[in-house]
Amino acid sequence: MPQRIQTVTGPIDLDQLGTTLMHEHLVIGMAGWQADTIRPGPRRAEMIRICVDRVAQLQDRGVRSMLDPCPNDLGRDVELAAEVAARTGFHIVCATGLYTEHLGGAGYWHHRGLFGPVVDAMAELFIREITDGVADTGIKAGVIKIASSAHRITDYEYSVLRAAARASNETGAPITTHTDRGTMGDVQQAELVKLGVPPHRIIIGHSCGTADHAYHLRIVDGGSYVAFDRFGLNVLFPDDKRIEALVALIKNQRERQIVLSHDSVWCWRGEPIPGPFAARLADGAALNPTHLHDHIIPRLLDAGVTRQQIHTMLVDNPRRYFADEPPAASSVATAVAA
Repeated sequence: MPQRIQTVTGPIDLDQLGTTLMHEHLVIGMAGWQADTIRPGPRRAEMIRICVDRVAQLQDRGVRSMLDPCPNDLGRDVELAAEVAARTGFHIVCATGLYTEHLGGAGYWHHRGLFGPVVDAMAELFIREITDGVADTGIKAGVIKIASSAHRITDYEYSVLRAAARASNETGAPITTHTDRGTMGDVQQAELVKLGVPPHRIIIGHSCGTADHAYHLRIVDGGSYVAFDRFGLNVLFPDDKRIEALVALIKNQRERQIVLSHDSVWCWRGEPIPGPFAARLADGAALNPTHLHDHIIPRLLDAGVTRQQIHTMLVDNPRRYFADEPPAASSVATAVAA
């Protein structure tokens, strides 16, 4: 099992991860943003300033690392991530992968499929970015990102899933997923496992889009992680229900298969979020990667969750996931989250 983790500034020892948020974004650009030449979004220097400031806020709360699972077709900028990490000493893991058919860059891959097997081409891309680096940057991806639509997985999205499974099986890289409205995570898991991916190598993202306890149990009983990673995004699903569902899982002693985050976006390429919509994003909480520490963890403690259990979710589980260890194989941590 690997003892080092690939970050945008190079490999680090597992114990250097520390408290880790498992789904945050430095920059996002919805597919096609390049076409809007009159609204390109913030300049690079401004994005770096914003990201460095956000990282400083996280570091003040004891966070040492994060996963930015931005797929290739949503404005990913691994060089920006590397510069932010180098300036701050913060550990950032980047991804290779592709987004949903309706919001990602599916048009290119539909066209590419006219000239040869598209799963082969996708898998080649993912493997190359994990083993050699993204383009000519030398910056290597540490995870594979896949995504599915609400209530269904399209044929295109199944192609991405199959390519991700192939890349994970060849490289050992873990997989993290996007789900919509708390659906299809169990189907993603079943398909990936059928294709040979060990279940502990899979995080089912945005599982907190539903309070369906049976759905969460199906995923954790299948051996994967559920991500409660949209705290603050009340416009999509209320934090009150997220907390209720999370506490139910913890009371069921499933904290060893849960990771936490916000899915915050710090910089937007193209048209920025308009003020009225930004205000709907939980009064700005969704844009604030300290919301978990400032507001959610105190509520979890009030609900009877222990600091040891919070440490498990924020420290032990990310370490175990990147170490390619099944949940039952990790030793019990004794430290307490700051």
